[in-house]
Amino acid sequence: METGKIPENILKRSVFQKLTVKRPEVLVHSGVGEDCSVLSAGDEAIVLSTDPITGAAKDIGKLAFHVTANDIASSGAELIGILLTIIFPLGSSEEELRQIMGEVAGLAERYQVEILGGHTEVSGAVNQTLVSVTGVGRAKRDKVIRTGGLRAGQDLVVTKWIGLEGTSILAKEYGEKLAEKLPPDMILRAGEFDQYLSVIPDAKVAVASGVSAMHDVTEGGIFGALWEMAAASGVGVEVDLKRIPIRQETIEVCEVFDINPYMLISSGSMLIGTDRGGRLVEELDRAGIHAAVVGRATEGNDRIVINGGERRFLGPPKMDELFRAKMP
Repeated sequence: METGKIPENILKRSVFQKLTVKRPEVLVHSGVGEDCSVLSAGDEAIVLSTDPITGAAKDIGKLAFHVTANDIASSGAELIGILLTIIFPLGSSEEELRQIMGEVAGLAERYQVEILGGHTEVSGAVNQTLVSVTGVGRAKRDKVIRTGGLRAGQDLVVTKWIGLEGTSILAKEYGEKLAEKLPPDMILRAGEFDQYLSVIPDAKVAVASGVSAMHDVTEGGIFGALWEMAAASGVGVEVDLKRIPIRQETIEVCEVFDINPYMLISSGSMLIGTDRGGRLVEELDRAGIHAAVVGRATEGNDRIVINGGERRFLGPPKMDELFRAKMP
């Protein structure tokens, strides 16, 4: 298997087939594209999600917090607490621990999220730091939003710009390589894209507007998110590539590494299914959040991207382009 998410076909036969117990308290079970599980709690629901961040990336604590917080927000829930696990390789320093905790604690304070507990250790079993965050959220039971809630005929809206997270990581880790081909001010702007990584504001506007499906765009990029939402919902999609919002900095950085920006990890961007995409874009704009209607959901299972006169079919997500960029 390649680096990154386990392929969907392997996930189905080697993971999901083993999940035979279905508790009545569980409102949303494990499934392709569903990043959160939802438990009944009377009129309310408890929303749970967990994600790891691995490697030596700068701001690893910040990235780990955002990826889980975004999953919870995409379900329409409020994040109330997190459990934090940090595993360091041999030779790590207390300063590294202090740095990660400072990043996570700072974001927890900003969003009023309690760090409920967790685990920290140094282990010879890892050669790079691993940070895993489990989020606990709550929402009214009838307000929970699923990835699999998309219906044929609905508009597809993408918030902010795709590729923000991957662009920021590459700009910070490979600034010298990029400086050989790109101007310094562009590299600086690209590195600062991490200021856009939270989709909590996007989700609040979307929930208030009334939407049926939300999915944060993470590993696998916008192509992966489109596939996952369509697969979870049992519908097709038809998307205009030229409508997908993307920053010029992302285009330039991806050209240097010869990678596809539409398959690049994109925390900070959200894919939304709604009956009234134009109205949602207007409401997001009033909140200072850029967004665009990029396509619609269709009957059947075809997932199509249109680029001028060319039509191509999407396949299941493959290895994220970020990993390919980091290969020697």
